[in-house]
Amino acid sequence: MTSNGVVIDGGGQRAVERGSAAVAPGDPSVFSDDIRADAAEIIARYPGGQSRSALLPLLHLVQSAQGWVSPDGIAFCARLLGLTNAQVSAVATFYTMFKRQPTGEYLLSVCTNTLCGLLGGDDIYRELCATLGVTDGQTTADGTITIEHCQCLAACDYAPAVTVNYEFFDNQTVASATELAAELRAGARPAPSRGASLVTFREMERQIAGLYDDETLAPDAVSAGEPTKAGVKLALARGECAPSTVVAGPPEPEASEPEPSEGE
Repeated sequence: MTSNGVVIDGGGQRAVERGSAAVAPGDPSVFSDDIRADAAEIIARYPGGQSRSALLPLLHLVQSAQGWVSPDGIAFCARLLGLTNAQVSAVATFYTMFKRQPTGEYLLSVCTNTLCGLLGGDDIYRELCATLGVTDGQTTADGTITIEHCQCLAACDYAPAVTVNYEFFDNQTVASATELAAELRAGARPAPSRGASLVTFREMERQIAGLYDDETLAPDAVSAGEPTKAGVKLALARGECAPSTVVAGPPEPEASEPEPSEGE
């Protein structure tokens, strides 16, 4: 224990001493009654005795409330699910969608994987960082945009691609991506190339947690454009199909010659 009342446990985790016991950091009481009601709704979706399965949507729920997975959010999830802070932290630090520092109103993700990178994704990322004055995981001073580079956005047929709060903006250039960032900072909500209308990061996190109005799902929105369908159309025109995935069983044993009976 240090002189300021902080205890360092065997694993190096900071804990605050309260009375004679040391407890992990984080105050779950900061969350409102509305968030607690939402959490109860999420947990109720899972069978009895399996409440820990609700951890992922609960982490998205705390992000919708705070804009990141804070120590308070870790403690909140752990308390509700009967887990330790370390168990929750292990999950939150594994998945890149859970942010460990406050996120801006719009999370701007630039694909810099092989195809997008070669077609301009690297240039887009460098220019956005320079224009916004931030780098990976950082947020602009006005709190509007957090930028990150991603290894893949699963949009190779629209490369180079970026997403804003996980909505796609396809076939970007340095100029179009810079204009997109400028529109966001000016308070506009540009229409994505595909998918539903743009919402804030916290609103999207609430949707991912499974709490949404039916209107937000936008079932009639375009999800697959012509580039996505091109390969399928070409295969149909050529009469091509994928190999069967049926696994053949072991060959039947060959019938053996019957043993001759006595007297033959």
